[in-house]
Amino acid sequence: MISLRRRFFAEALGTFILVLFGLGSVAAAVAMGAFQGLFQVAAVWGLGLTVAIYTTGAVSGAHLNPSITIALALFKKTPWKDVPAYIAAQFLGAFAAAAMVFLLFAPALTKYEAENGITRGAPGSEATAMIFGEFYPPPGGLPVEESQRVRVPWAQAFAAELLGTALLAMVVFGYTEKRNAAAPGALTPIAIGAALTVLICLFAPLSMAGFNPARDLAPRIFATLAGWGAVPFSFNGSGWLTVYVIAPILGAPLGGLVVRILWK
Repeated sequence: MISLRRRFFAEALGTFILVLFGLGSVAAAVAMGAFQGLFQVAAVWGLGLTVAIYTTGAVSGAHLNPSITIALALFKKTPWKDVPAYIAAQFLGAFAAAAMVFLLFAPALTKYEAENGITRGAPGSEATAMIFGEFYPPPGGLPVEESQRVRVPWAQAFAAELLGTALLAMVVFGYTEKRNAAAPGALTPIAIGAALTVLICLFAPLSMAGFNPARDLAPRIFATLAGWGAVPFSFNGSGWLTVYVIAPILGAPLGGLVVRILWK
């Protein structure tokens, strides 16, 4: 049995890799115009997940997501006593990745804000805070007008995160089910990364496709500390909690339940 200390380190490292790839792609797209279209950013997220799983999966199982960890515990695939350590590691890795992305892109980000009249921490700075936390409707690198908010009400954003996380969990549980003769085997990390890419392409226009409380909340806290003030937590009201924390935590067990019913 691998020690919990080693699994903690692996889980923190894996989440760091995932979030570094993902936030880095968003930062490059927003601050430097480095990507053309949603698919390219989504593909980097998917590749980041693949790299993270291949790097750390043999040590910690590469949950990389509190909602997946909780779902695995509910279905007795992970001991409940390990859950707090796993979630702490995931938040630590995501926070460190957010700090690294900020350090790497700080000059470009400052220049982008100056050129577009964005004052960090003021209303409208969700345009750049979106590099770290998620919002609905997605700012797309520009301040969101009040009239645009009707495009994605709370219910649609909540449903997107709930369903998206459920589908991601179905992929994770289904691809790793030992009785599944069609499972991709050694290519499972690639298959899961590809699934995440597709899910982001589908759901990001609604909620930015978080599906992961650690990926969202830890960078959101970092953004608050790095100058965006209350904006990351005030733009959607309580949506930061209900949409980006509660919905994924509810969604992952639903996906696991579907696979359990399928194979029982």
